[in-house]
Amino acid sequence: MDLSHGLDAGADVEMETDESGVGEQMFDLGGDERRMHVRAYNHWVSLLKGQPFPAIADLDPAAIADFGDNSVLLDFTDGIEDPVISYLGRSLRDECGIVGNPLRVADVPSRSLLSRLTDHYLQIIANRAPIGFEAEFVNTRGHTTLYRGILMPYSSDGAAIDFIYGVINWKELADPVVQASLDAELAAAVRAAPAPTDAPVWADGPSHGFEDEEGETPATLDARLMMARESAAAVRAADTRSRAALYRALGRAHDFGLAAEEDRDAYARILAEAGIKEQARAPMTPVAKLVFGADYDKTRLTEFATVLGHARDRGVRAGELSECLSGFAGGIKAVVAEARAARAKPRAKPAPVLADRAPLARIDLQQTAEPGHVVVLVARVSAGGGLDVVGQLDDPKLTDRAVRALG
Repeated sequence: MDLSHGLDAGADVEMETDESGVGEQMFDLGGDERRMHVRAYNHWVSLLKGQPFPAIADLDPAAIADFGDNSVLLDFTDGIEDPVISYLGRSLRDECGIVGNPLRVADVPSRSLLSRLTDHYLQIIANRAPIGFEAEFVNTRGHTTLYRGILMPYSSDGAAIDFIYGVINWKELADPVVQASLDAELAAAVRAAPAPTDAPVWADGPSHGFEDEEGETPATLDARLMMARESAAAVRAADTRSRAALYRALGRAHDFGLAAEEDRDAYARILAEAGIKEQARAPMTPVAKLVFGADYDKTRLTEFATVLGHARDRGVRAGELSECLSGFAGGIKAVVAEARAARAKPRAKPAPVLADRAPLARIDLQQTAEPGHVVVLVARVSAGGGLDVVGQLDDPKLTDRAVRALG
């Protein structure tokens, strides 16, 4: 089987539902929402200054006009069981209907956006890296809400995670009657619009081939890693675990790995900041650790790295791995089995043709073998700089190895 071409659909998708009974859906909040989280992540990176985590003293959420209103800051200095909410942006406060300042997470209204964000804070303490997540739930007004969030660790001493800064964005779906009316108006507007004029398409531009699965091109390797971690976090989250989410995370991890090969300096910096070493024998293991977390189950990390390595060896292009996995009979287990079988199969080096090779010298020795038969001569360097032949070997295995070594 070829991983670069999807086959019949694999096993049934495994889906778990969250407490509202709504499972993970493949949806798109739109480019602005994703770019907000990329900007939030880049802001976190800008504050690292060579440390594992940014200093909490360098963060001022109230001064961030871009996404401060959509953010929350959790303080764990008194313990992780019920952290203090030390900052809550205006947009989140309005969505949750909060008047005044809730002192702790326990004071957050249930089934609000803020409660969904704080549900994930234990993951980031275990992951020790920024994580993102996206899902949907039914809010207190009975409306389905799509949301995307990112959590980023901060530290007061440069070592321990005792603060977490989160940014979240969302879209509340209209009720069916309103949505039907909007769809009808949109369809009418499209019909009334003038036909589009032809325009050049720059398909071979500098970013060609590196768009992510949803058509957007992250500006930096750090941003691409953040997007991969965002999908990986959805796999780690108990309420958004599905095969589709895993394939999407692996697809973005593959895209990150391809981009890392193009920007080795940035990749080396990211590895150094994460305390992860490159591995010559398993080059995709560091990629899997960066995306899914070094603390992730080692067996699963090995499988993920095997899938990524097999995709790279088979020439799967950026943005294509998720679809390939979806169409690969047997799923990830089958890909891993194929990759290991290919690695275990001996790759015989073709024997060089000796019939046309020019002789270096001719030595007259009594022979019983047929002309053209290959033997190995053992010689030592003489005092005058020549070679003294001291023996002749006619071992088929030895001669075969010697012939192959000639190249």
